[in-house]
Amino acid sequence: MKNNNYRFSRSLFFIALANFFMLLSCSGSNNDGSEAVITPSNLAISATVVGVNAQNPNGNGTGTVNFSLSATNATSYKILLGNGETKELTSGDFTYTYTTSGTNTYVLYVSAYNSGHFISSKLSLTVFVGSSLVWSDEFNTDGAPDASKWNFQVWDPGYVNDELQSYTNRSENTIVEGGVLKIKAIREQYGKGDFTSGRLESNGKFDFTYGKIIIRAKLPTGVGTWPAVWMLGSNIGSVGWPACGEVDILESVGKELNVNHSSLHSPGRSGNTPDTGIIKVPNSNTEFHVYTADWTATSIKFYVDDILYYTFANSDKFPFNKNFYLIVNLAMGGVWGGPVDPNFTSSTFEIDYIRVYN
Repeated sequence: MKNNNYRFSRSLFFIALANFFMLLSCSGSNNDGSEAVITPSNLAISATVVGVNAQNPNGNGTGTVNFSLSATNATSYKILLGNGETKELTSGDFTYTYTTSGTNTYVLYVSAYNSGHFISSKLSLTVFVGSSLVWSDEFNTDGAPDASKWNFQVWDPGYVNDELQSYTNRSENTIVEGGVLKIKAIREQYGKGDFTSGRLESNGKFDFTYGKIIIRAKLPTGVGTWPAVWMLGSNIGSVGWPACGEVDILESVGKELNVNHSSLHSPGRSGNTPDTGIIKVPNSNTEFHVYTADWTATSIKFYVDDILYYTFANSDKFPFNKNFYLIVNLAMGGVWGGPVDPNFTSSTFEIDYIRVYN
């Protein structure tokens, strides 16, 4: 009888223990209210570039893309846009605008999340962004050059490059007339020299890093003339030349008629720099031509009338990755212009416009 009671008591103990663990399990489930997290699935990505058609396969130039992301059981999304930017979203529908000009291909990475669980995919997207005008002077207002855009440089002869002219701020030398900037070099006794001319710069009023610079110009005539449209690094005041860097877009000398030089000057590659491109420009002193520099972090490409004739391989070892300002001038003689034709009396450098695009 005693043994039977023991067996009965032991059975009741194990039944009670089982019920305890069942209650404990039910209690834990009720406390956190959670179920097993389900990893998202069926990730779908739609990227529509605005303005795509047969003529514009990569968009209309706005750079705008409409995205739609979806995945089963997803609560949020993350997308790496291929240009260094990241978006984190709770909704899969959004619009993004790329801003780097030109036609560029981006590799995008997309993840759909549910708590700590996620699924990922990637896609390649090509987008065209048209250039936008960031600065220009169309020279459409007669009189002195726009003082909000240009400074006059007033120098005696020999200040740079052994040049022979006095730079003045007189209207006889620099004037906007008939939609054109005219810089006129004149043989005349003035100040300390035998020639006068004009020089403008945008230093302190406009500078920029990277872009497309477009100049429409007609060159002067005469041996000894030395016209140029060019750029200097804005830090020239602190680091000097050539550490600041120099980019010559349009540069010609009268002794080499109808030849344009585009050159870059930097430490160890200044003066007679090896970084130079040359192109023949027929009738450059009787007709207007378009001179272009397309400047990026990896290259500076030079064109005349849309003909590419020189590409400089830019990199972070050169000083061409920071702000530069514009210069327009007509020098006489000097280290490159050479002796002036004894019969020279005057000639005019004409600029129809200068435009800078991003």
